[in-house]
Amino acid sequence: MPQQLPTQRKILVTSALPYANGPIHLGHLLEYIQTDIWTRFQNSYGNLCTYVCADDAHGTAIMLRAEQEGITPEQLIDRVRVEHHEDFKNFHIHFDNYYSTHSDENRYFSELIYTRLRDSGHIARREIEQMFDPEKGIFLADRFIKGTCPECKAEDQYGDNCEKCSATYSPTELINPRSAISGATPLLKPSEHYFFKLPDFQNFLAEWTQDGRLQDEVANKLKEWFTDGLQEWDISRDAPYFGFEIPDAPGKYFYVWLDAPIGYLASFKNLCDQRSDLNFDDYWKPDSTAEVYHFIGKDIVYFHALFWPAMLEGANFRTPNSVYCHGFVTVNGAKMSKSRGTFIKARTYLDHLNPEHLRYYFAAKLTSRVDDLDLNLEDFVFRVNSDLVGKLVNIASRCAGFVKKGGGVLSQMSEPALFQRFVDAGEKIAADYERREYGRAMRQIMELADEANTWINDQAPWVLAKQEGQDALVQGICSTGINLFRVLMVYLTPVLPKMSQTTADFLKVDSMNWASRSQPLENHAIENFKPMMQRVDDKQIDALLEASREDVAKELALQAGTEQAAVQEDGPLQKDPIAEEINFDDFMKVDLRIAKIIQCEAVPKANKLLKLTLDLGGETRTVFSGIKSAYKPEELEGKLTVMVANLAPRKMKFGLSEGMVLAAGDGSDIYILEPHEGAQPGMRVV
Repeated sequence: MPQQLPTQRKILVTSALPYANGPIHLGHLLEYIQTDIWTRFQNSYGNLCTYVCADDAHGTAIMLRAEQEGITPEQLIDRVRVEHHEDFKNFHIHFDNYYSTHSDENRYFSELIYTRLRDSGHIARREIEQMFDPEKGIFLADRFIKGTCPECKAEDQYGDNCEKCSATYSPTELINPRSAISGATPLLKPSEHYFFKLPDFQNFLAEWTQDGRLQDEVANKLKEWFTDGLQEWDISRDAPYFGFEIPDAPGKYFYVWLDAPIGYLASFKNLCDQRSDLNFDDYWKPDSTAEVYHFIGKDIVYFHALFWPAMLEGANFRTPNSVYCHGFVTVNGAKMSKSRGTFIKARTYLDHLNPEHLRYYFAAKLTSRVDDLDLNLEDFVFRVNSDLVGKLVNIASRCAGFVKKGGGVLSQMSEPALFQRFVDAGEKIAADYERREYGRAMRQIMELADEANTWINDQAPWVLAKQEGQDALVQGICSTGINLFRVLMVYLTPVLPKMSQTTADFLKVDSMNWASRSQPLENHAIENFKPMMQRVDDKQIDALLEASREDVAKELALQAGTEQAAVQEDGPLQKDPIAEEINFDDFMKVDLRIAKIIQCEAVPKANKLLKLTLDLGGETRTVFSGIKSAYKPEELEGKLTVMVANLAPRKMKFGLSEGMVLAAGDGSDIYILEPHEGAQPGMRVV
C-alpha cells in the first residue's frame, strides 16, 4: 500500500515509442491509457511523476514509406508525430514531453552509450553475409524477404518464420526467395557488422531479471534465453538507412532498436532543458534514488528486459526499477481484424465514441498480469451505460436538483459516518492503482457507487420533499449524496480526467487530488447540474465498425493505385430490411425490467405526457409517457410497472426520455402494465 511520505517520490515513467509510419489504433492505446492512469494517480497522490515518450522515427520501413509518398523521411516523421500526438491528446493521455528519436539529444546519447560500450570492450566487429536487393541496392531485413517455406512448402512466407506451420529458419533457406520491396531475387553479399557483446552481461542479467522487478511470467519466460547462453546482438545496418551513422564507421548506421529505447533518455533530457525543477542526472546516474518505470507490450520484452538494461549497465547509467508488461487487445474474443471492421484506428473511434468510455473499459479489465484484454463490444456498451451513467452520474443527477431547489448550497451532511467510510476506502483503492490492479480498483469504486445509490433510495428524498418541515433533512441527504459522488470522482480522476474537470466545475472546487476527498463540502455553493456522460447506443458501435471497414477499403484502394473501394473477403456491412416479423433472437434483445415509479408529474403544455422518474433497483431513469388521459400523477407514484430498459434515449421537446413504459389500450382506455406481487425494481422480465 502506498504511503504518503514526508518527501515526494520522484518518478519517471515511459511507454514504448510508437513507430512513425502508421496511425495509432486501439491496440496501441491500451498501453498509453494504462500508463497515463498510473502517472495521473501518482501525481494525484502527491508524488512528482513525469511521463515522457516519443515517436520511433528511424529504420528502413520509414525510408521506404517516405520514398513511396514522394517526400523526405524527415517530412514523413514530422507529419506522423503531429498526428500521433493529437490522437493521444484527444484520448486525454498527458505527456510531460512527446518528442522524436530523430533528435540532437538522441544522437548524443546514442553515440555516448555506444562509445562507452566500445571503450569498455563490449563491441565486436565481424563480416557476415546478408541478403541484398540488387535492384534497390539495399540489404534486406528478414521481413523484407518472402518465399516458400522450406518445411511445409507454404508460399508467400517471411524470411525468418512460417505463419502456416510456425517453422523458423534463415532467409537463405527459403525456396524461391524474393525481395518484398522490388520483387528481385536477392543475392548473398558480405558486409562488416558491429555487435553488442550481450554475453558479457549474462551474470548481471540472470540476477537482474529474477530479482522481483519483472512480473513472474515475464521473468520465467526470460530464463529460456539463458539456457543456451546469450548471443551477441547485431546493432549496425548498412547504407542507405534512415538513422544515425555510427561515429567510427562511415556508411554504417545504428540499428533502429539501439536508438529507440535511448529515446527515453533523449525525451527526458529535452524536458529537463525546459524545466528548472528537473535534473537529468538525478534520475539516470547509477546511484539515483529516483524511480524509473517502463510500460511495454509483451512482444518487445526481450529488448527492454535484456538488451536495454545491459546497455545501460555497460554505459554507466542506472537501470529501471521495473518493466511493466501488458498483453494484446482482442475484439469480441478474436485478433483485431480489418475484414471484420475490428481493426479500429484511434481517430475512427474518436469520430463515433467518447474516449473516456474506452479509458474506463480498459481500466475495468486491466490487471498487473500479462493477460490479453478483450474488448467485447456488447459488454463495452453494457458496462459504460451501467457503471458510468446508471451508477456514477446517477448519484449526482438525482441529488443536485433538490440542492438547487434549496438554494444551491450544500448543507451539513445527514450521514457523516457514511462519508467517512467512503474516504477510508481510498487507501485500498490507492494500493490497487499502485499495483496496476485497475480492475480491482474499479470494482471497489462501483461497489461504493451501488452503496450510495441504495442509501439514497432508502432515504427517498423525493418523498420527504413533499412533506411539511422536511426541507432540512432533504438537503442533508442530498448534500451527503453529492459529497459521496465527489469522493468517487476523486478515485476515478486518473481514469476520467475530463469528467473529473467537469465535476470540479460543477462543485466549484479547485482540486480533485487524492487528499481533497477527506474534507467534505458543507455550506458550499454548487453550479447547476448538467449531463456529464451520455449512454452508448448500439448504433454507434455499428457505425464505428462500418467506418473501420471503410478505412481498410480506402487503404487497399490506395495501395492498388485506384480510387475505387476494394471489396473485402467477407463482403461489405449491409443492413437487413425491416421485416414484418422478428425472430426469437431479436425479441431477446429487448430488455424488459421491473421499475418503480418514484415520482410522477404532468408535463406543462403537453396534452398527453406524464414525466415519470423510475427506480430500476439502484438506477433511476426519466421517461415521458403518453398516459396523462388515464392517470393522475399522484395515482402512479409508488406503483411497479414494466419498462423497456435498453431502448435508445430519445430527445424530446420537454427533455430526454430514457426508455419506454409498457401500457395496453383499446382506443378509449389505457393501462400501464403492473407486475404480480413480489416483483422488485430491477428484475428482468423473462
